[in-house]
This record gives sequence, C-alpha cells and structure tokens, in this order.
Amino acid sequence: MASSEGLLTTVAWTIEGTTAYALEGAVFVAGAAVQWLRDGLGVIRQAAETEALARSVEDTGGVYLVPAFVGLGAPYWDPYARGTIVGVTRGTTRAHLARAALEAIAYQSRDVLETMKRESDVPLTTLRVDGGAAANDFLCQFQADILGVEVLRPSVTETTGLGAAYLAGVGAGLWKSRDLAHRWKLERRFTPAMAPATREAAYSGWLRAVDRSRHWLP
Repeated sequence: MASSEGLLTTVAWTIEGTTAYALEGAVFVAGAAVQWLRDGLGVIRQAAETEALARSVEDTGGVYLVPAFVGLGAPYWDPYARGTIVGVTRGTTRAHLARAALEAIAYQSRDVLETMKRESDVPLTTLRVDGGAAANDFLCQFQADILGVEVLRPSVTETTGLGAAYLAGVGAGLWKSRDLAHRWKLERRFTPAMAPATREAAYSGWLRAVDRSRHWLP
C-alpha cells in the first residue's frame, strides 16, 4: 500500500521466499549540515567538535537551523524550500549554531517518525540508531529527549553495511535469518530526561522554523 502522508514504501528484504516491506522517510540533509558548518562556514574544524560546542551552551538561545539546502524531503516534499536560520540575536555564537545543527537532525527524525506513527498506527517505544552521527552522545540524548522514548545505540554503528553482509550470508546459506537477532549488541541506552512541556515547546518552534523555510523559491 502506498503511503498517503509523504513517506516512501519500499522492499526491506526478501528472505526464504518471504518479502517484508517498510516505510521509509527520506531526509535530504541531516549530518551534512555539520559538514556545512565545517566546510561551508568554517566554524568548526572537525565534526566531532560539535558535541563539546553543543554542551557548552544551555540551549540554542532560540536559534533553529532548518537545513533545507536542496529542499525538504519527507514528509514535506518541498523542492522550493531553502535553508533557514531563525532566532539569531547579537548573542548568538558558533556554539549555538553547532547545537542547532545537531538538534535539526533529531527534529527531522521526529518529523518522519511522527508521520510513521500516524500511517502505521504503531506506537514508537524505542529507537535504534546507527551511522556516523550516532557516535555523538549529545545528539543521541537530544533525540531521546525530543521523542520521549529510549534511544539504543549498538556496539557496531555501521548497521547498514553489517545488515547487508548478514543478508548476503543468509542468501549464501551460511546461516538462517533466525540466527541473526542475537547478534545485535547494545552499547549504550539514552533515556529521555526532558519535561514533556519543554519537549513540545521545542518541537513547536521547529515546526514554525520549517514553515518559514518552505516555498521560498517562486
């Protein structure tokens, strides 16, 4: 069944004659916003610096960065949106921008996950993360906070490559798919600590910022 709320339907895998389908949310720019801070603005030298910078300030000071550099993907699908930084004051520093860039990754994830919950009618209880950005403890904690669920980081964060290797092994007959579940190992659990009212106020601000970025090009 095709998504009616801006998600992509895709084949997740076919194992032993059974095909599983998935809902996918395509976000165009997430971690690449940190690369932009490094390569485009020159405010950091390495991506890893963003964690310490983000922790050096209590919050973003009201700054939101919407990284719609090439438009917005799921669930908005607005090719005319453009990158927007709102809430900037004379007191805004590179630490606030770094924190806003990291928070934008989590906000975009919530955009997609909220849509998935509505589409599937399945509640979100935990979130498993992977990829290079998952190494950032601040981001993982903020993701847990803004979703209100635990975020689980595996011992092997390159899960996409690992999963492809596992599927190849299943296809080659090296093991059965039922043997793979126990191979996932938890490295760290991030538990939400943000008050619900604070969480919703922060996310409401994000949605307002996204609205400012949309339909920018004529």
